[in-house]
This record gives sequence, structure tokens and C-alpha cells, in this order.
Amino acid sequence: MDDNIFGSLIEPEQRLALHLQNMDGVHHLYRRTPLDPIPGQPFQLFLTTGGPVPYKAARCCYTTNGTDPAWPSASVLDLQPASINWDDPSWSVIRTWTVSLPPQPAGTLVRYRLAARRVDTGQWVQAESGSGNAATAFSLWVDDDPVPAWAHAAIVYQVFPDRFYPGDGRSWNKAKSLTDFYGGTLRGVMDKLDYIQSLGFNTIWLNPFFKTSSHHGYNASDYYTVEPRLGTNADLKELIGKSHARGLRLVLDFVANHWSKDHPTFQDARKNPNSPYHGWYFWNHWPDDYECYFKVRELPRINLSHPAARAYMLDVARYWLREGFDGYRLDFAYGPPHDFWVDFRRACREVNPDCWIFGEVIHTAEWLRSYTGILDGTLDFFLTRALRQTFALDRMSLVEFEAFLSGHEAYFPPEHIRPSFLDNHDEARFLHIAGDDKAKLRLAALVHYTLAGPPVVYCGTETGLSQKRPMHQNGRNIFEECRLPMNWETADASLQDYYRRINELRRKYPVLQTGDRRVVHLNSDAGTYAYLRSDASTVILVAINTSKSPRMISVANPGFQIAADHLNGNRVDFQGETLEIYLPPQSGAFICP
Repeated sequence: MDDNIFGSLIEPEQRLALHLQNMDGVHHLYRRTPLDPIPGQPFQLFLTTGGPVPYKAARCCYTTNGTDPAWPSASVLDLQPASINWDDPSWSVIRTWTVSLPPQPAGTLVRYRLAARRVDTGQWVQAESGSGNAATAFSLWVDDDPVPAWAHAAIVYQVFPDRFYPGDGRSWNKAKSLTDFYGGTLRGVMDKLDYIQSLGFNTIWLNPFFKTSSHHGYNASDYYTVEPRLGTNADLKELIGKSHARGLRLVLDFVANHWSKDHPTFQDARKNPNSPYHGWYFWNHWPDDYECYFKVRELPRINLSHPAARAYMLDVARYWLREGFDGYRLDFAYGPPHDFWVDFRRACREVNPDCWIFGEVIHTAEWLRSYTGILDGTLDFFLTRALRQTFALDRMSLVEFEAFLSGHEAYFPPEHIRPSFLDNHDEARFLHIAGDDKAKLRLAALVHYTLAGPPVVYCGTETGLSQKRPMHQNGRNIFEECRLPMNWETADASLQDYYRRINELRRKYPVLQTGDRRVVHLNSDAGTYAYLRSDASTVILVAINTSKSPRMISVANPGFQIAADHLNGNRVDFQGETLEIYLPPQSGAFICP
């Protein structure tokens, strides 16, 4: 629990419970191939049935005009039995059914429902969405709409407004607790744009700034107004303009799953039994018993299957893109149904065809992959955990890390972009769990920056900001522990310079975004590891030594006529057909001509 990235799914018992749930009954779980069909390409859907109830048939009802695929008005196709497999954890047979939907032209919105027919009663049982929602319509947007090119080249700096900077000439508030307001402002972000740009970042992920009662902003009561403590809407407009003038793009942290109980629509729905907003929420027993985000009564869950609630949220998304934001990081993206996100992406692309949309999905790898073609991608919590386990906590050997990495890279398709980070506002600072060993941070950052997904750096990681206490206390996580204000006066200049150098290398060599990766050296006992990143025109060699002793490693020369370490200046010698690389303790090298 001291590094609880995956919530309850970190525990094997919870993973088993999820698996058993998915093996019992009728499930689709967005299994399809290809994951993101292009115009004119047929695609297969898959359904599984299992558990104590027998099923004798399965069908798909679908429409291609965006309407609800209700039977019998929709087109209907029968699914065919595809396979029968024994599942040990559920100790039962799982049947897989499949159907191929015909190819569609570009811009087609396919909505569909899947169901299986019980042998005993003849009842048609609809497939669930798989994320705790009731039986629902699924959807898929058939398009020729790849991930924006700039997203692959993004180097993202995450700004937590209240804890970032008060502004020139202003001091931090004298906060009495970690949940108090420390006094960061949008003006403070503007005053540090030159700093962000000077480090080599080209994209800012801005945590929520809407009107709120909290320091973090994830409980907004007004999605169109800036929280007065942070500034004004005019300040935000100025921030957008000044960022763009410097070539910096802005990604807004957007919460669609829930908002504050102080939101006017929720207040009206609780007070008025005939409120037009009653259907915007999930009521167990009106007016005081309603569904919430993780049972936090401050955060009522929004019914995004309700047409008016969905339309409201899509209008908000369009508004902020028109105001100049370049994309969205979607908070708790696995809360709303996939069907909503299909409409969300379509709405956003209509306003800005070049916007970048990625989700926070803390779930199984299969569930993350199911967002391919629905969002541009998802945050890579799997890689984050592996980097922390390997380089901060010494719990994963280099052999285990490589086994994870090679499988992980192969599992996700290239069109599913996966931004990743070493830490963020919901996780213990990397430095804290690494025992404040900055050499470990430098090694982790080198590996992080030389893998394919866009790197994200949480403000303060580059200055050496840590935390005073662990997050896990008395059986619960105290998120505020990792949200101390920026240490501007005591920032580690050498660490900032290190990040400046790896940002420069990331920007200079696009091969790091899309090139192949191949291991050329691995000695877990010695703590040494090296791999190539290459494409048709460029080869990069990354070598690391995690041990506390100097090492020399030899690798086959990948074709260099000359080569040097462009990061730390470590010695590289040519010995016939091999390269000998000298690595000081806990050191890395970025080698190319």
C-alpha cells in the first residue's frame, strides 16, 4: 500500500474478483478487431457467456445513423460460436461468440447492442458495459482520424495551480494544513512560462481551475468560471495567449464523471421533485441517497446517458477548445461509459481537428486497450509503476523490468498513445519513495524519456521537491502529502539542468517517439542494461548502471563511426566491432554520433 497506484486492483484478491465478475453472465468488454477500424474495413465483435446460466444464441442489433440500436428497429445479425475455453479461476466453461459488421464509410457512427438468449426462459440478456454500468448501447466512430502528430512529440509539464506559484511579488499563504489554500494563481503560471519553456517542455497539463471549494479543483461547481482564488477568466485567456505565443500547448484537466454537490443542477434536483435535472443523477432514494464518486457525498455522479446531461458536458468541452485549449486529460475516464467518450471525441474534433484527448484509466491492460479508437490513448500507469518499482523501490530487477516492458510494448497498438510519468498529484513523490536519492531519479528519468510514450513531469520533480510524510497513513491515502508547494527558493539547479538536457535530447531525436526498441545488453546481477532506439535513419544507444559501483559494459557496435554520450559525457571506446561504455555508479548514457 505504500505505492498504491492501481487502487484496489493492486491486490490479487480484487483482480480475481474482477475476473470472476467478467466470466459470469454476458459480456462484451469492447472486444473487437481491429480495435480502430478505418473506413471501408469490416470489423468483428466478440461476446462471452459463462456462469451457471446456459445460453443458446447471441445477436447484435446495430444502427449506422447514430440512433439507439433498439430491437426490432435496428439491423440484426446473429453471432456465431467461435470458441469454448475452460477458465480455471471460475472453474467453468466460457463460450465466445463473434459477428462481423459490414464496412462503413468515413464519419459513420455505429451504435450497437449485444445480447445472448437463455436456454431455460428464452430471455435475451444484454451485455453489460463492463465498468459497473447497466446494460447499454456500445458505439464506435468509423473514421480516418489518427492521433494528432504533435501529441507524439509532446513533452508535458503538469501544473497544479494552487501549489505552483503565487506570482511575482507575492508570497505563499500561511496555510495551517495541507488542505488549505497555498495561494498559487494563474498569474503565477504566466510568470513562470519562460521557466517552463527554458527547460524544454512544449505542453502544459493544467490541473482543474474551475470554481470550487477545494485546493485541487476536482469538485467544480461551475464549468465556465475560473475559481476566484486562482484568478479570472480574463487571466486564463491571457495565459492561453502567452502560452501559444511561446509555442506551448495547453491541455485542460477535465472531469466528466462527477462534480460538486454545489453545482446548480444538483441543488435544483435535490430540492425540486419535478426538477428537469432529476435524470442527470443516479438516485438510490431521492433526495439524500445518490451515487457518488467512490462514495464521497461531495461528488455526485453524473448520468451521462441522459441526453440533456450529455449535451451539457459536450457543450463545455467545445467551449474550452474554442477558448484556445489544445486538448484534454480526462479525469477518471473509466467512470463514464465508452459510448459517451465516442460522442466527446467527435464533438471535440469538430471544433479542433488537431486536439489531443487522453484518459486517466486505472484498470486492467485490456480495459485500457479498449479505448483505442475511442480516445487518442490513456495514461500509462503500468509503466509508471514499473519505473517506480525498478528504480525507486528496488523491488523489480532489470530482468523483470525488461520482461514487463517488451510485453507491454507489444500489447498496445501504435495508434494508442500512452503518456506516462514518474509521479503525479495522486501518488507519492518519486524522490520520497526513493529515499531522496536523486541518482535514482536521474536514472529513472533517462529510461522514462527514451521510451515511446510522451513523458509527463509533475511540477517539482525537476526541482528536487519531495514530501515530509508517506501518503499511506492509518489505512488510507493522504493525497495532499505529495502536493507541497513548489520549492522555488531551494530548487536543485543541477537536477533542473539534467531535465533541460533530456528534454533537449527528446526534442532533437524523433526516433524516441516512434522508433523500434531492442535490448543489446542485460546483466541484472551487475545492474547494467542497454537498449537501442532506431528507425531507418537514426540509432540511439541507451545504457544504464543501477549499481553503486562503476561498470564497463561491451555491446556490439550498431554501426557508429563515431559516438559519444550526449547526456553525462561518460567515456565510449571503440574496440573492433564492439563499443565499451564506462558508467560511474548509478549513471546512464545517451549515445549517438
